[in-house]
Amino acid sequence: MGKADYASVLPRNQFDITEAQAVVGPICEDVRARGQAALSELSERFDHVVPPSFRVDPAAAERAARELDPALRAAFQVAIDRRRKVAAAEAAIPDTEVELAPGAHVAIRSVPVERVGLYVPGGLVPIPSSVLMNVIPAQAAGVTSLAVASPPQADFGGLPHPTILALCHILGVDEIYAVGGAQAVAMFAYGVEGLCAPVDMITGPGNVYVTAAKRYVSGMVGIDAEAGVTEIAVLADAGANPAYVAADLMSQAEHDPHAGVVLVTDSEDLVARVGAELETMRRATGHGERVSTALSGQASGVMLVRDLDQGIEVVDAYGAEHLEIMTAGAAQVARRIHNAGAIFVGDYSPVSLGDYSAGSTHVLPTSGSARYASGLTVRSFFKTVHVIEYGKAGLAAIADGIETFALAENLPAHAHAITVRSRS
Repeated sequence: MGKADYASVLPRNQFDITEAQAVVGPICEDVRARGQAALSELSERFDHVVPPSFRVDPAAAERAARELDPALRAAFQVAIDRRRKVAAAEAAIPDTEVELAPGAHVAIRSVPVERVGLYVPGGLVPIPSSVLMNVIPAQAAGVTSLAVASPPQADFGGLPHPTILALCHILGVDEIYAVGGAQAVAMFAYGVEGLCAPVDMITGPGNVYVTAAKRYVSGMVGIDAEAGVTEIAVLADAGANPAYVAADLMSQAEHDPHAGVVLVTDSEDLVARVGAELETMRRATGHGERVSTALSGQASGVMLVRDLDQGIEVVDAYGAEHLEIMTAGAAQVARRIHNAGAIFVGDYSPVSLGDYSAGSTHVLPTSGSARYASGLTVRSFFKTVHVIEYGKAGLAAIADGIETFALAENLPAHAHAITVRSRS
């Protein structure tokens, strides 16, 4: 079987945002037309609370940071320090210049996006880790203006969740908005008079309506990706620890009832042992119903393969957001993988590590888009600009060829722009 054939039988949610787009289009246009009045009505409708101010007072974020549990703050700091170290390496993109001939130079410059809107989900559970995963690479890239939006929470007086506010303060972000969903995307894209200036780029995960809104405004602003529901694939052989495999599959299943959870193995015995472990763990977890729904859903399943080579072909065809390798020679196997958002190698590199403190990004391509897309890194916030500088001699040396090329395309004015210089 080829990759296309494997992909046709692999379990996966059909990520179709067409219906969601029909819902978010009017929302985006309403925010564009009516600004804060629309935000108020939409906040009441979707979040069941209208914050006293959509722009969060920085004092509230400072207070949230001050009231953080010390152990949680220490955990945040470890995650921040490690992500910053990796981001510093990602940011090492030197400008360079190519001399093509005497008097003929092209410089390649990496220029950061100027203003970015970062969305942080607050649906089933608050995801404060998304704050650092978005903010730190943007800061490392040199983005000069950062704004964060997260849904207002009725339990916290219309403010975003305190852990989200606390991380914003710790990271030095003081432009924070208590705005959620598609309306937050519209606010960033169009701007809202008297509240929020428009941005150049929007990043961050969200539900299908956030994703649909990002698609709706794409082109007016840049977006990082159209994120689908989270997914994990584990490639394991008979020697894998079934408790580790089960725990990691369940860790993604608790994210969302539609999560994709896939085990790829050549061992029927492992399948049985993992199933037994999952049943025990499911009964003990705090999100048993959600886990059960995900594990039994259309996006989840077991792929029993002939051998490790076929297993590698299958996971490459799947292109998982998170891929774990639990096989003999796991590091060597990982080097044979082309398509994955992030690869977790061996028994002691679970996806949960990458979600928080590995130093890697956890904003990753989903729905098979790892075949052509990358996760959110410092490089996501850079544009490449070519700076062309030719002198008279450098242009004259290739003028005849350019004129010929332009005339072949029936663009005589293009040719004349060369001729007027090279013949003078």
